[in-house]
Amino acid sequence: MITGNYPNLRLRRSRKNNWSRKLIEENTLSSNDFILPIFLIDGKNKKQEVNSMPDVYRYTVDRLDEIIDKSLKNKIPMVALFPYTNPKKKNKIGSEALNEENLVCKGIRYIKKRYKNKIGIMCDVALDPYTSHGHDGLLKSNYVLNDETIEILIKQSVLQAEMGCDVIAPSDMMDGRVGKIRKALDKNGFHLVQILSYAAKYASSYYGPFRDAVGSKKLLVGDKKNYQMDYRNRSEALREVALDIKEGADMVMVKPGLPYLDVIKAVKENFKIPVFAYQVSGEYSLISNGIKKGIINKEIILETLMSFKRAGASAIVTYYADRIKKIIS
Repeated sequence: MITGNYPNLRLRRSRKNNWSRKLIEENTLSSNDFILPIFLIDGKNKKQEVNSMPDVYRYTVDRLDEIIDKSLKNKIPMVALFPYTNPKKKNKIGSEALNEENLVCKGIRYIKKRYKNKIGIMCDVALDPYTSHGHDGLLKSNYVLNDETIEILIKQSVLQAEMGCDVIAPSDMMDGRVGKIRKALDKNGFHLVQILSYAAKYASSYYGPFRDAVGSKKLLVGDKKNYQMDYRNRSEALREVALDIKEGADMVMVKPGLPYLDVIKAVKENFKIPVFAYQVSGEYSLISNGIKKGIINKEIILETLMSFKRAGASAIVTYYADRIKKIIS
């Protein structure tokens, strides 16, 4: 509803000065809104640049202090761990996911030992960093098996909780996995371990740099359209979210972020649950390369992150999180 008429009503009056613009701003960003993804690699004392993602690196576990200290300095509440698994350790069933000496497990233990509960740890539950075919589950005749995959995801989730993971984040898009993971966590005494479900994860072209970062890009057989969502659909996302909430999800994720602001808004308005947005690798790389080449202004970072908040996101997973205080200021 519009009240008043020009010239008595001039909306530009409130935009004249910076102090008055601050008084009427409807959305704000703080460090509390961000989660930083971290890539892990084997070895010692290594920091390896991800070629397709400017200013993003893979770290050996013994170099995690560098990025965790930076995250704490930026007052980031949580980090998300992703492994670049040695190709020699990959196989068709992704058995390395259940190895308590895998990179993620080592990373969890290292962070918990050195930092206690100063920062939260979120761990991805899916098999794509561990399979030789690059898919999130067991593959048969180019189709990812649902129920058989879930049995492995349950074990992966419990293992991560045993290591000290705070937030289990199933990103695989198998039907029914949230309920079974919740039941297994509770059965094993992990009642307070949270589940952040990638409830609306689309089969997107924006994931390329991430797959490069975890080493699955060149391995991927076919595509992931038989389990990740069709980007044409929105109502289906609401059904996915509803099912995951009923199964015990504490929070839900929409991924990618920017192309799916309408989905974030719809989920928030329909379910009143914490909704997280993932500014995925393709979004990040397009923006960062555009800035480096002088095509766009760096303020686009803040503008884009604010769009997630405006749509209704409670938190944002972004590769800019380790620099967020500087970006906001």
